[in-house]
Amino acid sequence: MSSPTSDALLGPADVRELAGALGVRPTKQRGQNFVIDANTVRRIVRTADVRPDDVVVEVGPGLGSLTLALLEAADRVVAVEIDDVLAGALPATVAARMPERAGRFSLVHSDAMRVRDLPGPAPTALVANLPYNVAVPVLLHMLETFPSIERTLVMVQAEVADRLAAPPGSKVYGVPSVKANWYADVKRAGSIGRNVFWPAPNVDSGLVSLTRRAEPIRTTASRREVFAVVDAAFAQRRKTLRAALAGWAGSPAAAETALVAAGVSPQARGESLTVEEFARIAEHAQHVQHKESAAK
Repeated sequence: MSSPTSDALLGPADVRELAGALGVRPTKQRGQNFVIDANTVRRIVRTADVRPDDVVVEVGPGLGSLTLALLEAADRVVAVEIDDVLAGALPATVAARMPERAGRFSLVHSDAMRVRDLPGPAPTALVANLPYNVAVPVLLHMLETFPSIERTLVMVQAEVADRLAAPPGSKVYGVPSVKANWYADVKRAGSIGRNVFWPAPNVDSGLVSLTRRAEPIRTTASRREVFAVVDAAFAQRRKTLRAALAGWAGSPAAAETALVAAGVSPQARGESLTVEEFARIAEHAQHVQHKESAAK
């Protein structure tokens, strides 16, 4: 493996030159902000604990700043890019700046939300600078679609990072927190300043680390059933669970029956529950619905 060479990574002048040559202007629509600081991408790779045998999937590689740093450390990198121009240019950038690693790089030109399989060995890690407008759905889709991903590190808007890593009872605990926790142990892994991006965004960024659960949550309910409870609980987060889950369960009384059976107070609110408790509610709803249909 090549030893890290700082000139292989992209600096501010390289990023602007590449963008200029491609006629690329970062667009707000896709939430694009390109990282222009080599120290920052190295720090991301370090924080992600990328290992020499890792197969890393990167979503939204842009001009390749993080891609090159990942290629220095991992066995192989698969980048998923939706933008036609950026997807067309990235393999040439890798070949020009890191020729000895180019054979270990693959590009998938696609919307990450539609990706169902990837070339080569199964990915073991996900490392990405995710556009803030699609960060949560993309993250959840990748974790669901690729169970081989053991470790994830994403850079997202600070507010999104706080939500993802929030514990039950926190003001910002919500749907993203619970759903991410279904798959992984989630924690904040640092902050990123605005000046390492071009253009500089008007929000701060944060790193979130997700380590896949060694054992999936034990439940007879499916992920879809559990997530349906989560969505219902937070759709009206100011209401008690008895009221918030009434539509989902069929009536306030049915919601109360499922909650009591799951050992959850009907007067509690969604923001106080763990993902395990949501799973228990989903399980007991099955029993309630079976009893009700049998009684008809």
